Amino acid sequence: MEIEEEYPAKLLQGDNGYVLEDVPHLSDYIKDLPTYSNPLQNNPAYSVVKQYFVDYDDSVPQKIVVHKTSPRGTHFRRAGPRQKVYFDSDEVRACIVTCGGLCPGLNTVIREIVCGLSHMYGVHRILGIEGGYRGFYARNTIPLTPKSVNDIHKRGGTILGTSRGGHDTKKIVDNIQDREINQVYIIGGDGTQMGASLIFEEVRRRGLKVAVVGIPKTIDNDIVVIDKSFGFDTAVEEAQRAIGAAHVEAESSENGIGVVKLMGRYSGFIAMYATLASRDVDCCLIPESPFYLEGAGGLFEFIEKRLKENGHMVLVVAEGAGQELIAESMRSTDLQDPSGNKLLLDVGLWLSQKIKEHFTKKPQMVINLKYIDPTYMIRAIPSNASDNVYCTLLAQSAVHGAMAGYTGFTSGLVNGRQTYIPFYRVTESRNKVVITDRMWARLLSSTNQPSFLSHEDIEEAAREEAPSTPQQDSAIGPDGNLVPSAHQSENGNI
Repeated sequence: MEIEEEYPAKLLQGDNGYVLEDVPHLSDYIKDLPTYSNPLQNNPAYSVVKQYFVDYDDSVPQKIVVHKTSPRGTHFRRAGPRQKVYFDSDEVRACIVTCGGLCPGLNTVIREIVCGLSHMYGVHRILGIEGGYRGFYARNTIPLTPKSVNDIHKRGGTILGTSRGGHDTKKIVDNIQDREINQVYIIGGDGTQMGASLIFEEVRRRGLKVAVVGIPKTIDNDIVVIDKSFGFDTAVEEAQRAIGAAHVEAESSENGIGVVKLMGRYSGFIAMYATLASRDVDCCLIPESPFYLEGAGGLFEFIEKRLKENGHMVLVVAEGAGQELIAESMRSTDLQDPSGNKLLLDVGLWLSQKIKEHFTKKPQMVINLKYIDPTYMIRAIPSNASDNVYCTLLAQSAVHGAMAGYTGFTSGLVNGRQTYIPFYRVTESRNKVVITDRMWARLLSSTNQPSFLSHEDIEEAAREEAPSTPQQDSAIGPDGNLVPSAHQSENGNI
């Protein structure tokens, strides 16, 4: 079977500027595939649902706030069960793999994929691939059943283990063939989704009837298009404990300073939302917003001012903030981890030391600084109620899509609706806080901190922003959590 080397984007156009960025389907490259009636129509759990199945033409807009004369714009295929499926349940042999760093909710996603396949579709041959991508060709697997995964959502981490790197597309697909696997569920961040895209391309080149499905995972919430990543709500909630401890330490001492380092290699969403939720933070530093230490309007001047006003202060810094400043004062490094991420220097320790050095020159203002780094504690905890619900939606949507024959897609939430997004859309760029958007302005208003930006910095940030569209605020979802619009996700203001 001869197939072109790269799968072309499926763009379907309609009236009034409607564009559907569709996802691949097995029938695109395998002809005359048999279809089967969806077992859900006989499932007692779905007997109360007025409409069992999603209409074929259902789609979800990426931008929800438009002008009356605006084109309808980009849409994604709506997730959900279809009337016809392309897999006979008895023939399905599925596998699940987790890759990259830990994140609250990993075990919940694993559990719900297993239970969704089993309870909704009667699939009983499900394998867990141990240790990330290299587990495929290291031949490490464990059988997964609803009984074996029954209570794993109560634990942090992942029962399958994880690793960075180890991606060898040919070996992985060889192993998929050898094991006769026909559904592959891959849970991981943007690097993992890039790997999943390569696996899909190789599967397609070989003409295999294998659905390759991604579930996006990043605690930093830096995957584009989707409203938010699972584990993010839990991370923000848990970060409050560290901020609360820093606040207690700071206010209990004269000129007390609490410094808290939070996750955020390239994107400062956790630090921003934790700061807004806490109300105890005096200053928040994130990778997207440069800052400087000395001189008029600098961080040191602001710290002195806040200590004189309140007698204490709390400072939150994302792990990727201030890397240029550290590089100027320390020997920089271009080393990377196995996933290709640059190894960052510890901004928390560096900043704490710089603050101490500054105030040693001011004997009239003795400070008491406490530094807290809860990073790995936050990554390792189980997900909270909100994230558990979200993980269930992501997992079940992925299962519905695979059974319906869709492949080469990521399951994600767009404008509060579950959708299927082509791999290339979630890997083409990174979601970042836009410091010219309203959410960052809200934070500056809440903390009353300076922006540390010159007029030129602001103009440059505005130029780097995506083409201008109407601004909008985040909505509040039924669970009481922020459900940002896709426009805000696209521009980094979740």
